[in-house]
Order: sequence, then structure tokens, then C-alpha cells
Amino acid sequence: MLANQIDLVEFTPDHLEGALALSQQAQWPHRIEDWAMGLALSKGVAAVHQGRVLGTAMATLYGDDVATINMVIVDETMRGLGIGKRLMDFALNAASGRECRLVATQDGLPLYEKLGFRETHRIVQHQGQVSSIQPGEGVEWAGTQDMTECLSLDRAACGMDRRNLLGYLAEHGRLAVIRRDGRIFGFGAIRHFGRGEVAGPVVAENADDAKMLLSFLFAGKDGRFLRVDTSEQTGLAPWLTGLGLSHVGGGIAMVRDAKPRENTKFQTFALASQALG
Repeated sequence: MLANQIDLVEFTPDHLEGALALSQQAQWPHRIEDWAMGLALSKGVAAVHQGRVLGTAMATLYGDDVATINMVIVDETMRGLGIGKRLMDFALNAASGRECRLVATQDGLPLYEKLGFRETHRIVQHQGQVSSIQPGEGVEWAGTQDMTECLSLDRAACGMDRRNLLGYLAEHGRLAVIRRDGRIFGFGAIRHFGRGEVAGPVVAENADDAKMLLSFLFAGKDGRFLRVDTSEQTGLAPWLTGLGLSHVGGGIAMVRDAKPRENTKFQTFALASQALG
């Protein structure tokens, strides 16, 4: 097949089944609902030939400043034809000059480096079943009135306006908050994903507060399959392993056209997932 026989078209719900087949081929854990979440929050493109989806890419736009590039995948039998480069070009154009972030696999690293991305840190993924755990003290489920404060903390921690993402997580999952003296000092989210549930984002001032939030989110989940993706530098890996979650790999966080960020005491201790940063 020639590269010019493959069309790039807007990713629509009609392409979800084909995208799911690609992720199953690559042994990704995503359900069709997880693909639908990405589509609901992003601009997507599909590489198509005679109705068959051969590749995808999505750009999730967070305000006017930052975008994340997600769900970049090419049928394993079609690699080497330049499809991945064409998909990335579309995603970067959709990002419209914003700072672009992504999480790369080792295989994808050469392409992303050629496109101007540089490594910033490593992501570690933990998953499995936790033993019985007590909910973190001082943590409670969030209400709709808490969203404004959560959005403010999130933007301070990651430099992105993720109101659409947090709104989606509040509707399709649950948010928990640390509340002290009437103010919110951290939050975390959990939702269904893949084989079970994924925790993230988790935003807090320090690792102890992050552990409190994760303990609350994991409480009562005995026997459930759980996943959490963290930055290597958070130092949470030994604690997560101690809970019974195995380290099963991760990825390489990369950025292009990075913009200056203000210093803040808040940081992101768990990602929403590798798909959405």
C-alpha cells in the first residue's frame, strides 16, 4: 500500500471501533469508553484506507497555552510508511502554537525527538489490587461547590486550564478533596478505566497529602484492579508497591515549545492517565 492511498480524516464516533481494535492489537488496556473520553475532550484524526482505521492521534487543548498529544497509534502492519509523522503533524497543527506535552514509549522516542520534543522526566505506572487500606483522614468526597478551588489548584500544579477534564471526571468518576479550615489543600480523582479503575490526577502540596488522597480513593476497593501513573520524582513508587500495586513500566514525559511557569507549592502526584496527561 502506498502512503498516498491513506486518507487523514477527522476522528468521529464512527472510528471508535476501529481505534479500539488498534489498541487491542498493541495490548493497550483501553475500553471503547476510554477512547470515547479522549474524543470528547480532544480534536482527533484517523488514518483510514477503504473504511479501515490504520492510525489515530488526538490533541487535547487546555486553554490557549498548552495541549497534550494523546492516543498516537499506527497499525503494526502499516508502520514505516510515514503514517505516524502525518498524524503527529495534524495533532501539532491542531495545537496551534501551544506548548505541547506527551508521554512517549521507547519506540516513539525517535519520531518525537525529530519533531522537537525533549524529555522532561520519567513516568512510572503501578497497577494491581491493594490490600485492605484505611481511608485517609481529613479527606472527603468533593461537591459541585468545590470545583472552582480544585481548578485553581490544578492550574497552579500543572500550568494547564483543565476545566473540561475535571468536569468530565466529576461527571463520570468521583473527586475527593483535603479540606482544612474551610479551604481545599489538595484533590484527587478516580474513574473506571481499562480492567478496573485509575486514580488521577492527584494534586497536593506534599507526598504525605498525596498518600492521604490516594488512600481515600483506594479504600473499599479490595479485589478491584487499580492503576496509578506517577512522575518518578514524586517518590511514591515504594509506597505504592507496599500497597500491593506492581511497577509495570511507564513512559517518557516530553515537551515542545515549553512556556515559562510560575513557581508553586502544589504539584501533580498522579496523572489523569497516560492518555490525557
